[in-house]
Amino acid sequence: MLIATSKPIAESFTVATLLEEQCRWYKSFPQQASATGVVGWGKKASGQRAAAWAEANGLPCWYLEDGFIRSYAPGQASVGLSLVVDASGIYYDATRPCDLEVLLASETDLLAGIEDDIERAMALISDHGLSKYNHAPELAMSALRDSDQQRVLVVDQTHGDVSVSLGGADETTFSAMVEAALAENPLATVYIKTHPEVSGGAKQGYLSSWPEHPRIVMLRDAANPISLVKQMNKVYVVSSTLGFEALMEGKPVSVFGLPWYAGWGATDDRQRCERRTRKRSVKELFAAAYWHYTRYINPQTHQQGTIFDVIDWLVLQKHEEARLQGRIIGVGFRQWKAANLAPLFSLDAQQVMFVDDAEEAKALGLTCQDNLVAWGRDAPAGVDALAAETGACRWRLEDGFIRSVGLGAHKVAPLSIALDGEGIYFDPSQPSALERLLATTNFAERDCRRAREISQHIVDNRITKYNVEPQMTPPWAGSHQEVVFVPGQVEDDASIRYGTTVVSTNLALLKEARHAHPQAFIVYKPHPDVVYAKRKGALVTARQWADHIETECSVVSCLDHCDVVHTMTSLVGFEALLRGKQVVTYGEPFYAGWGLTEDRVTHGKALHRRQRRLTLDELVAGTLLYYPRYWDPVLKGYTTCEGVIKTIIAQRAEQAASGVKEPLALGFWQRQFRKWQIIRQRKKLK
Repeated sequence: MLIATSKPIAESFTVATLLEEQCRWYKSFPQQASATGVVGWGKKASGQRAAAWAEANGLPCWYLEDGFIRSYAPGQASVGLSLVVDASGIYYDATRPCDLEVLLASETDLLAGIEDDIERAMALISDHGLSKYNHAPELAMSALRDSDQQRVLVVDQTHGDVSVSLGGADETTFSAMVEAALAENPLATVYIKTHPEVSGGAKQGYLSSWPEHPRIVMLRDAANPISLVKQMNKVYVVSSTLGFEALMEGKPVSVFGLPWYAGWGATDDRQRCERRTRKRSVKELFAAAYWHYTRYINPQTHQQGTIFDVIDWLVLQKHEEARLQGRIIGVGFRQWKAANLAPLFSLDAQQVMFVDDAEEAKALGLTCQDNLVAWGRDAPAGVDALAAETGACRWRLEDGFIRSVGLGAHKVAPLSIALDGEGIYFDPSQPSALERLLATTNFAERDCRRAREISQHIVDNRITKYNVEPQMTPPWAGSHQEVVFVPGQVEDDASIRYGTTVVSTNLALLKEARHAHPQAFIVYKPHPDVVYAKRKGALVTARQWADHIETECSVVSCLDHCDVVHTMTSLVGFEALLRGKQVVTYGEPFYAGWGLTEDRVTHGKALHRRQRRLTLDELVAGTLLYYPRYWDPVLKGYTTCEGVIKTIIAQRAEQAASGVKEPLALGFWQRQFRKWQIIRQRKKLK
């Protein structure tokens, strides 16, 4: 057991995942504990306390720090995905050797067997502009002078940054750096980049108040560091890691302090560290720091992973954030629903807001940079007109196809949503983004392979949309020659109202199934929201047309033991296709019309548009890989379909172990209490 010197360390998901032992926090060193070591955070008070406790008790000490590629946003807004665990010191402390310095100074071949991996990782970081934090926008080219002959970047840091003092520098070092940049580059414009925390007003920088100069431009706005460095001819730093990122971009770097990457022959050093005598290339420096020295979390599995796992995850965050740039304004959402959905709208909580109606939205002074989001097909009155008037993007929102462990009617937060800027998947009257994806995308073999693996994973783990019904073998299984499964639906659901014409009730659907299979054993299963939430669609004459009314077994259990599924527009039809079942449709669900279903609608608008023939893998790729937005509540970021499936499996296992399962029915006061809890938690996060 490791002793942590601060409570945040012991409670950190990152630390718990990346340390190989259990970590517990005590206010003072526990004399009776069978500790194997002590951990603290870098050179902060907790790190100093860890060193003192370890020395006093004859135990090893490990210093922890964030890795060089940490997360999307800084602080508690994002969970750290990388960690440094150092037994000697810490990388930014040049007053003593650390594990990274010892590794660089050794005879170790740092690239042995991994040179291709190192080159690939460096290229991905450059191509996607990845840094320690990754929320800043690309550098606005308007911030640079068009008349520049050369551009030199001087990197400021926050006043009191411990890496400055432990890197052999102080306030005078920064002044000397600016003077050197001006003197050594007489034809260049010198750009001083302030630290993001200084730009936000939280801290003061060493160069924040540098006097005006005709060749100096202050860059105070947040900007992606890699995009900034790429526009420069030369870079000057004291101890900032931005200096190493500049090296990775092939820029000459002059260093006035002693950061970890200085003294190895790759930089123009204005100080000298007597311990650092070996020459190392930029690739070797990267391999030592980013590969050998740093530990990573695999965001998909929540277990230890590689730098490539983190790179993929960060690229996903940037891609999803780019879909809705500007403000995201939800219109007409109830408080509890807004609280559940807000994190999925944007990783920047300041960009998300909710209003009651179009008038409140209009008062915000909308522009074409803004986004108006409303639930379902039809927005509250005036929203469509407001979008047309202002140019704001109009988005329709629905739950995703693999949603949660628990019903939406029970206020359980979704793990996926469908956010559509063209239509919505259940409305066949106009094309949706999903229909366009399926109609036009040339799915690569990699897409189809992923889709195939996901389909198998869904089937093997009995995944559905809500994942709450008990799994069991139905009493009617195996006793009949042909079994037809008819899933009931909520009859006033939007997919019925907009996606059906002739057959639009559960009773009519049952009659059609019986007519098509007069000798079959027909199983009818009412929709959970009809049974438990009293939605429209209950049948009192179902037994006249069905041989069995299933209220105990899950949809998956029914699908496992049926031959044919008859449905109007239910998602169960799609789930049946994944399990190799014959599917007959009486409406125009998103999965109909692609050659995979037997469609009884003859004059449907959507079916007329859908002329392309798809394989099941292509249908799954468009529907589950690319259309929904998936959410990881642990890492507070976007994830993939595979990630959500793993989350659902873990949540179900946790419920099974605790013996407390998500109920199928909730009383009025239970629902009110859940609403209150959701709203209260949202206010705390703000």
